[in-house]
Amino acid sequence: MKEHRGNWGSNIGFILAAVGSAVGLGNIWGFPYKMGASGGGIFLLIYLILAALVGVTVLLGELSLGRKYQMGPVGAYRQLCRKFTFLGYFSVFSGFLIMSFYSVLGGIVLKYVVGFAGAIFNPQDADIMTMSSGDYFGTFVCAGPSMYVFFAIFMAASVIIVSGGVAGGIERFTKIAMPALAVLLIAVIVYVATLDGAADGYRFMFGIHTDAIRELGIWSITKTAAGQMFFSLSLAMGIMLTYGSYLPKETKLVKNSVIIATADTIVAVMAGMAVMPAVFAFGLEPGGGPGLLFVTLHSVFADGMGGEIGALMGFIFYGLVFIAAITSSISILEGSVTFVMDIRREKGMKMNRGRFTVIIGALVLLFAIPVAFDGLGSGVGGGAIMKTPAELFGIENVKVWCDCWLDFYDVITEGILMPLGAFGMCIVIGWIVGIDSIKTEIEATPGVKMNSAKWFDICFKVIAPAVLIIVLIAQITSFFG
Repeated sequence: MKEHRGNWGSNIGFILAAVGSAVGLGNIWGFPYKMGASGGGIFLLIYLILAALVGVTVLLGELSLGRKYQMGPVGAYRQLCRKFTFLGYFSVFSGFLIMSFYSVLGGIVLKYVVGFAGAIFNPQDADIMTMSSGDYFGTFVCAGPSMYVFFAIFMAASVIIVSGGVAGGIERFTKIAMPALAVLLIAVIVYVATLDGAADGYRFMFGIHTDAIRELGIWSITKTAAGQMFFSLSLAMGIMLTYGSYLPKETKLVKNSVIIATADTIVAVMAGMAVMPAVFAFGLEPGGGPGLLFVTLHSVFADGMGGEIGALMGFIFYGLVFIAAITSSISILEGSVTFVMDIRREKGMKMNRGRFTVIIGALVLLFAIPVAFDGLGSGVGGGAIMKTPAELFGIENVKVWCDCWLDFYDVITEGILMPLGAFGMCIVIGWIVGIDSIKTEIEATPGVKMNSAKWFDICFKVIAPAVLIIVLIAQITSFFG
């Protein structure tokens, strides 16, 4: 079985791949703008607490189940407790649907990488330097065919990497990509630190601002931090469970869970240190929302810095965002590929990873058509070539869930299936099969004793489910109002 499934070549390779999965647009894009809109330092503090209490717990559960049963989400849940096999299907379907909009965003990032690369030697004639940031973004997202081409290139890169296998494709790529991402991120942080006014960004990030707490309310900040933590760590998408299924028994699961969660959080904070000081240095709005990455920061590089240095820094910044996006993309794609291969393995059928990966990639290209063609909510009324869900179904009182196809897919996955899936896993481990179901697997590693079993038992039974209920309520509230 192991020969057919493959294994990680080394523990460091697994950690880099797992951290790469967690470090994606959720960190580089989502973390800074949500922190900016949620009071800065207080958001960061709550995020750190939730990552320690809940993130590590759910992560440990997924890695343990994957290694124990040597299967992806569906097979692992079926063997753990057959009644809860549906939780595995939740994970696989969530990952596939997320891939259908995540890769479109990756294509947009690639467009900015190419745009700034072309502007380095001729910034005065490059559209990315001369057009307003809002016009540049709006024009591109409404240019359906062009938008789809960049998305298809991003998707093709993901397919090529995953086709190479766990050790030969994913691990080999992340061993290069993750150190490169760290170098680029540090370079941006160092440069941004030299800007006048950068100190205000640091004060915003690391200071506790009582006025923000009074204005937003601690509940609002907490639910935003919980949702970000949950998505940032790639939980309940089947990713970590799938990655865990390729681990040898020698791997120390508790230790690696802490390392992955810590590394992901460090990168998220570093992303904030690359973004927030620049935003404050040029007098822009820290709570710029989702447009922070593609509109606000574009303005920083093109208008604030300008010239060759602005083009160069823009290329470096969006280059690191591209690396972060593709390391997450390959992990999401791997979840679907493993699902198909596990089915065929159980039936004794032939395995062809490359062909399965291409087929799934093609299905993603199909499902992503509405996301790429509706102008991210612009719709036909805003110049796009496809209607938004609200336009298609004639919904006048437009809510977030129907304002664009990206959000429509997102409400199904991040809004409902992922919180429910993680909640279900905690209930199964904490209350139905018991903590021993993962304790025995953790202690299967030679010389390892799970001295923290009682603590994790409390986390699985009480702490994690309570927070996940908050996440679910918060997501439903944010999408449906």
